[in-house]
Amino acid sequence: MKNKFKGFSLMELMIVLIILGLLGSLVAPKLFSKVSSSKKKTAIAQMQMFETAIDTYRLDMGVVPSDLEELRSSSNPNWDGPYLPKKVPLDPWGKSYIYEVPGEDGRPYLLMSYGLDGKVGGEGENEDVIHQ
Repeated sequence: MKNKFKGFSLMELMIVLIILGLLGSLVAPKLFSKVSSSKKKTAIAQMQMFETAIDTYRLDMGVVPSDLEELRSSSNPNWDGPYLPKKVPLDPWGKSYIYEVPGEDGRPYLLMSYGLDGKVGGEGENEDVIHQ
């Protein structure tokens, strides 16, 4: 009786692993760049939500809030909030948003995130996201 075990040889397995490694090295950088751009888009969407809440607050109070927490609670008698449905979120990189009153160029406020590195400037995922 002849033993007819069929299976893959070591060489065939090595070729498959090399092909999978090459495919992974081509696909992974594209996937990681998508994660970076999605975080930036999330920051922009959150800042647009803040803008709506700040504008509503300003209509009720006549001034912009001095900090983002005033969108959740205030002792001012004209306050008609909360203007945000939940607590003020962190940016997609886990840091607090930068909110300054007054803003630059005569604007009432500045709203931004410093990106992944938490520092002014940068490129790629470290790039500042500024709400205009």
